[in-house]
Amino acid sequence: MPCKQEKVVWIKVLHDNEVRIDEATAARLIREQFPDYSDDPIRALEEGTDNAVFQIGQRASARFPLRNVDAEVCRDALRREASALDELSRCCPFPTPQPIGVGRPGHGYPMHWAMQSWVAGNTATPQGLSSSGGFASDIAHLIAALRRANIDGREFSGSGRGGKLRDHDGWMATCLQQSEAILDVLPLRRLWQQFRALPAAKTLAMCHKDLIPANLLVQGDRLVGVLDGGSFGPADPALDLVAAWHLFDASRREVLRAQLGCDDAEWWRRGMGLRAGDGSRVVLSGHTSRHGCARSQYVGAADYGRRVRR
Repeated sequence: MPCKQEKVVWIKVLHDNEVRIDEATAARLIREQFPDYSDDPIRALEEGTDNAVFQIGQRASARFPLRNVDAEVCRDALRREASALDELSRCCPFPTPQPIGVGRPGHGYPMHWAMQSWVAGNTATPQGLSSSGGFASDIAHLIAALRRANIDGREFSGSGRGGKLRDHDGWMATCLQQSEAILDVLPLRRLWQQFRALPAAKTLAMCHKDLIPANLLVQGDRLVGVLDGGSFGPADPALDLVAAWHLFDASRREVLRAQLGCDDAEWWRRGMGLRAGDGSRVVLSGHTSRHGCARSQYVGAADYGRRVRR
């Protein structure tokens, strides 16, 4: 039977080496390569920084990488992500997307892409959640469960967030310089000099590695789903604490900290240092307003300042 016509919806370009994928092309690839979903409506979701995501009815989603790389390199990366998702699902106490398959290039789209199961829920935001003790407890429960997963002797990959803070000096300098028009970056520069000098974590733990609001789903004020777990792996345990600085007021952060038993080095210094690096990345990529990332940097910095003055 002929496919329904989709409107052309282009995904916003964020990278110099970015490829384009519209709703009509995505729908054609999905229906040709995964015919079990031929009758499901397909719609583009709000763009992310690395993937264009399309919802497929209430059963699945398709994620199309936006950064143009060799097709085989992309396929191997997607297979590693699928393995990480599968491992995450076995220890995560909340629903997570399950890998369905890897799609092939076609119709002008040059790379492989991923099909995953759909997890229903609303994107978490600080509005209405910042003072929720139940949600803070859910996040602490999530982080604690991931930390208990077997690391199997693995080490940090050596790239991205979750290793030594000083490895990000160059990136932080660029981010802070380009944020000067919208932020008073001097307090952040000073804090970064403190954070970067801290020793690395003595032990690693399994971490989601990107617990930002966009990857947390809620119903009311309770956590019901965790997205984008393809980077699940060993890292500084403080890395997943970024959720606390993104989402909660000072009282609820203390609820989360108490449940996890974080000491000062993990909570105030490495946790805030990793948060500052994450926030600057988001500011630079133009996503400041969507999740209030810039504001949460200042909230955390202010709390840290009050702490060290005591």
